[in-house]
Amino acid sequence: MHNNIILAGVGGQGILSIAAVIDLAAIHSGLTIKQAEVHGMSQRGGAVQSHLRIADHPIHSDLIPSGQANLILSIEPMEALRYLPWLRPYGMIVTSTDPVKNIPDYPDEQNLRKALEATPAHLLLSAHQLAKQAGSPRTTNMVILGAAAAWTGLAPNALEHGIRELFQRKGEEIVTMNITAFRSGQQYSNKATQKTAHT
Repeated sequence: MHNNIILAGVGGQGILSIAAVIDLAAIHSGLTIKQAEVHGMSQRGGAVQSHLRIADHPIHSDLIPSGQANLILSIEPMEALRYLPWLRPYGMIVTSTDPVKNIPDYPDEQNLRKALEATPAHLLLSAHQLAKQAGSPRTTNMVILGAAAAWTGLAPNALEHGIRELFQRKGEEIVTMNITAFRSGQQYSNKATQKTAHT
């Protein structure tokens, strides 16, 4: 087992929390994980990315080489496109379609969507909308993690265990809200995958 994941988004969207949940899930699954430091602007709105490498054997580098990512997990559509050079042929992109217009010349949203839909394997969703339905827009990151769970190489219950461990200090209500958001993303992904399989 060897899985390379790029996390992408902008400051304030919870990339660090996604990375922490995946780290915990991998460790509890008896796997090796290497994580590059989260690179980018620390302030809200700046581009942020992180490399995660998960395997059942020793990993010697924490950076994913160009063309070797199995999954791009993004909370922002333009940021998903930014890391296409790292994606394997037929690697999976799971991204929210909700833009964060943090630059003056932000691309046209329809053109962004067309570019994402032109990739061989993708799942696009409005994670913000699903997060609001789950109880809080602040759980958008957990919706995206749930939507991408099938491509992480980790069992859903291991990821839920990671969510519980990460958020337990904030109380049971926050834990439940984040797990609900995670499951909401999973359900969306399952339905979309089944629909694709039947078309």
